[in-house]
Amino acid sequence: MPRGLALYALVASIGLPRSTSVSAYSWSFTNTPQQCQNISLSLTGSGTGPYSVLVIPFGPSPLANNTEVRRIFEVQFSGTETSFQLAYPEDSQFVAVVSDSTGFGSGGTSVAATVQSSSDSSCYNPAQEVSPEFAFSIVPANQIVECSPTRIWWDPANVQGTPSFQGIIPGGQSFSIPESSFSTVAEQGYGFTWTPSVRIGTTVLLVGGDNRGAGTGGSGLYIVSQGPSQDCLNTNSPSSTPGSPAGGSYPTSTNGAGTGGTGSGSSSGHSNTGAIVGGVVGGVVGFLLALALVGLLLWRRRRNQPKARRVDLLQANSDEDGVGVGVGVGGGDQLPRYYEPEPFLLPEPEPSVTTQQMSEFGGGRRASGSTAGFLAAGAGRPGTPSSTTRTGKSAAQPSLRPVNIVQHEDAGPPPGEDDEDEEPETVELPPAYTNLKNASRPREEGATHEESPPPVEA
Repeated sequence: MPRGLALYALVASIGLPRSTSVSAYSWSFTNTPQQCQNISLSLTGSGTGPYSVLVIPFGPSPLANNTEVRRIFEVQFSGTETSFQLAYPEDSQFVAVVSDSTGFGSGGTSVAATVQSSSDSSCYNPAQEVSPEFAFSIVPANQIVECSPTRIWWDPANVQGTPSFQGIIPGGQSFSIPESSFSTVAEQGYGFTWTPSVRIGTTVLLVGGDNRGAGTGGSGLYIVSQGPSQDCLNTNSPSSTPGSPAGGSYPTSTNGAGTGGTGSGSSSGHSNTGAIVGGVVGGVVGFLLALALVGLLLWRRRRNQPKARRVDLLQANSDEDGVGVGVGVGGGDQLPRYYEPEPFLLPEPEPSVTTQQMSEFGGGRRASGSTAGFLAAGAGRPGTPSSTTRTGKSAAQPSLRPVNIVQHEDAGPPPGEDDEDEEPETVELPPAYTNLKNASRPREEGATHEESPPPVEA
């Protein structure tokens, strides 16, 4: 793809408005704009005279207290060159619009040019502020809304003839504002309604004039804001244009830096291509630097974080404050005091219940001392009849087995016990021998014995 077509496609892709018409002539400044000095411009191409250049102050005044000494003025000429005095102070800015007989702004509009310093300051009085011949206002106030009705009005008593208004787009397509349906509105005055078909974000200077000349009504600076619709826009809608602005190369800053074009009619494709490529490369480099900075910050943050360490609850040493990280005391392999092994000691055996204690138990008193003892087999078991004491000759030693005696205290604890919460004791007594039989030994006379009840047949 040729370089010119590629540039055009790139401009279209980023959404810059473009014009379908190309001016038949161009113009440029032939010297640097300086305070109170003459400035010259030259035309090239096939324009239709007579020509005119309209110069409009741009931005605030550089003088103390923002004193405005700059006037809007227009210069008429018929040839291809002209020169006029620039009665503006240094460091101020202005915009120039060149027109021919075919229409306003047909030669193009410059971007804001900066006035350079000089030794001559006789062209203005810094103590005398200038003002327009009449004033105009717009509704809604202080704003131009895309494709929304805007009313421009003024005081008829201060106007000579019928005012005219122009829209100046620095570095773009300037235009005359159509006027129709004049009317008077209460608290607004006399005027008309205009629907601006200008794209959002465009910088527009509204300039008013009457029969006394262009700019006698002053100017206002606005940036087009978004409206409810864009149905009024088309390919011929005025806007900022790509490429080099009109006026050629001239300073646009106080340090003398200027534009790099050769005129509004030339494409200057190499200059724009370099600027676009430089902007893209700068954006990519800036993105990579930002990404590297974020990565560096994350790396430093991760490095400064304390590393996690495994804590051995038995072997960890004490930290710097003297409080052990684990449970180890004093470091090394020594176990803490709570983890030192202790021998398990069996309790001492308790003494058996004595005969006196057993007799006391039989008499309804609790045995004191140990609860360990033995009872006779079958004694105290439910379903076993009580036995009488049995006398006789020596017999074989009976087998003993431990049993538990549980004394129920349904009526409360025995008298003399103050502790109501004391739990009953379990007492083991030696076994009784009253229920033992020996079928092979004859019964002794005089001995009493209660026979066990016969078994119940099932």
